[in-house]
Amino acid sequence: MDWDDLRYFLAIARAGSLSGAARTLGVNHSTVFRRLHAFEARLSVRLFDRLATGYALTVAGDDMVASAEQVDQEINALDRRLSGRDLKLSGPIVVTTADTLAYRFLGPHLAAFHDEYPGIDLELVLATEFFNLSKRQADVAIRPTLSPPDTLVGRRLCGIAFAPYASKEYLKTKGPVDDLADHRWLGFNDSLSHLAAAKWMRENLPATSLALRANNLIGLLSGAVAGMGVAPLPCFMGDVEPNLTRLYPLDPKIASELWLLTHEDLRNTARIRAFMDFMATSITGDRDLLEGLSPA
Repeated sequence: MDWDDLRYFLAIARAGSLSGAARTLGVNHSTVFRRLHAFEARLSVRLFDRLATGYALTVAGDDMVASAEQVDQEINALDRRLSGRDLKLSGPIVVTTADTLAYRFLGPHLAAFHDEYPGIDLELVLATEFFNLSKRQADVAIRPTLSPPDTLVGRRLCGIAFAPYASKEYLKTKGPVDDLADHRWLGFNDSLSHLAAAKWMRENLPATSLALRANNLIGLLSGAVAGMGVAPLPCFMGDVEPNLTRLYPLDPKIASELWLLTHEDLRNTARIRAFMDFMATSITGDRDLLEGLSPA
């Protein structure tokens, strides 16, 4: 049985559709259809029921999926173990991080690493969620989180402070305000409801309607700079924006943490170790900015 056939089978089983599998595999819809049709023909077994809602596993497909998952895990584990023995300071590193860190913070650190290790090729993948490093979707994660996955190893670099910010124009128009609720607020949509800052807003501003909801912090930053209202922002974004003013002292309840993580099997790969060590030293050099201790 060809592993590539199992790979296509697993992608369809996980996505529940040909189009979803095609996106995962980086191929077109018709390629996935042809591969599945040929696979089922060779096995003389139907693996999926074609339903209006998508592709559902048959009894045979359900029996196959557990074994295919085990093969997938073994191949991924072998890939990581072999990569972990790579002693060369060259080759690719895929780094996943949040858009806010890429937009306002990481650029100089990545540039400095490239100057130090020009033989290592960096690929930056921006995502709000943790990529699955065990499947080599990425090699290293630089992420704000209070609860890093147990499957990854690495280190906490520092805290990430948050504070409410507003533009100078907004403050001139609004005038003196004593109560938090008297401000016009910008906040998070449901996709970011897990953030400590979103929880803080629900607790302290329960009845306040928001002038703007956004699914990322760059959207809130743009709204605050434009004078729409007050936005809770990381200090490394708000403090360096000349048109914004920090309104209140730091509140540890809305802080996060910055973690540098990789998979255990990759930690001894020379280029991964070089990247982890370099970035840990470089980023912690900006600890005061990240922890809100050096407002502009």
